[in-house]
Amino acid sequence: MNAETGWDRPEGSWASSAARRRNMQAIRSRDTQPERLIRRLIHANGLRYRVAATPLPGLRRTADMVFRPAKVAVFIDGCYWHGCPEHYVPPKTNSGYWSDKVARNIARDVDTNHQLTESGWTVLRFWEHESPDDCALTITDTVNRLRSHRS
Repeated sequence: MNAETGWDRPEGSWASSAARRRNMQAIRSRDTQPERLIRRLIHANGLRYRVAATPLPGLRRTADMVFRPAKVAVFIDGCYWHGCPEHYVPPKTNSGYWSDKVARNIARDVDTNHQLTESGWTVLRFWEHESPDDCALTITDTVNRLRSHRS
C-alpha cells in the first residue's frame, strides 16, 4: 500500500487515485446518451445500421454507426476525448498524460477519416453537444442520397 495515497495502484495504472480510477473506468466508450438519441431518431426514419462496427476489414477502429450498403461511417465524438474546439478544457491533474491522449485521439480521427475516404466511404462526424435532430437529419439525407446513387 502506498503510504501517500492509502491505496495500491495496479501495476501500469495511470490513475492518480482509486477514486479517479473508478471514475475513468465508468466512462462509456459506446452507447453514450448522444449516440442512443441519434440512433433512435435514425431508426425511426426507417434506416438500419450496425452499431460499433468496423467499416473496413483490417482497420482496427470502430464507427458508432455503419451503413454498409451506402458506405457511410458515423462517429459521435465526445468533446473531452476528441478535443472539441468549443468545449475541450485541458485537465488540471496529470495534464501531460491526458493532453497527449487527446492529441493522439485527434490524430487517429484524422487518419481514420483519411483511410475511410480513400476506400470510398463517406465519413460523418458529430460532436456530442450537437442537436440529435440535426445529426439524424444529416445522416438520413446522406445515407438515402448515397443509397440511391449506388443502386
